[in-house]
Amino acid sequence: MLGGLLIALLLAGVVSNFASGSPDGLDSASTKGCTVDDNGEITGGSCMGQNAKDSEAADSPFADYGISGIGNSYLSTGLAGVAGVLLTFAVGGGLFWLARSRRQPAEKVE
Repeated sequence: MLGGLLIALLLAGVVSNFASGSPDGLDSASTKGCTVDDNGEITGGSCMGQNAKDSEAADSPFADYGISGIGNSYLSTGLAGVAGVLLTFAVGGGLFWLARSRRQPAEKVE
């Protein structure tokens, strides 16, 4: 389990910086028919993306796959990935511990 955690931390902290910065399928499909500038902002045309609004979590510390307040984008993305892995591992481990500790051993029938 420790080996898997270390591999996940390595992938989240280092390899995540090499992920594509291009829009995913939904983002790409939602801008079909519109003109988009270099920042990805819709400047004209007609598409379903014109009605899009910012998420309620747009100003959160982990918005846009990074940690706000850290100027280095590689460090910000890597730390956000590591924090996500650790949080997921902690929640999963806690749920496993709760489920395991509630189970009563079977009584022996003689």
